[in-house]
Amino acid sequence: MPEDFERGSSLSLFKSDRLEDILALAFALIIATAVYFTYE
Repeated sequence: MPEDFERGSSLSLFKSDRLEDILALAFALIIATAVYFTYE
């Protein structure tokens, strides 16, 4: 496999990995909050 591509480039929607990390974290928090209130 070629090693010249960036991490997650095949699934990347954005050029910035930092932006992806922030969006992933925000998405996870939204899911966690929804689950918390659903099963509260």
